[in-house]
Amino acid sequence: MGISSQPSFDALTLKDVFQGSDELNNNNSSYLWSKVLDEQAKKRVKKSRKIFMKRRIGSRRGSYGIQRRVRRLKRLIPNSDQSIGLDGLFRETANYILSLQNRVRVMKIMVEVLNESD
Repeated sequence: MGISSQPSFDALTLKDVFQGSDELNNNNSSYLWSKVLDEQAKKRVKKSRKIFMKRRIGSRRGSYGIQRRVRRLKRLIPNSDQSIGLDGLFRETANYILSLQNRVRVMKIMVEVLNESD
């Protein structure tokens, strides 16, 4: 076994770490510091790569997801023209929601009237 330029952590004792020569401690700290910096750099590269891929995939999914939701909304609204734009679709949707709310109010009134007559 030859002597390596990097300190062996197995051969260190607590006494060496806390009370050892300054040269040994300086080598250990610089070696550890370089390892920490290397690992941080690797993590940054991996993280930036993940973010890039998410943005790239997300942008494609995002536009497809919106188109899919618009088609679904067009199917839900009765008598909606398939060629209307988004503003027309939203207007039709708002009108349909209002008409459904009015139907619910009318049905509640009918239930109250029918229950009072019993």
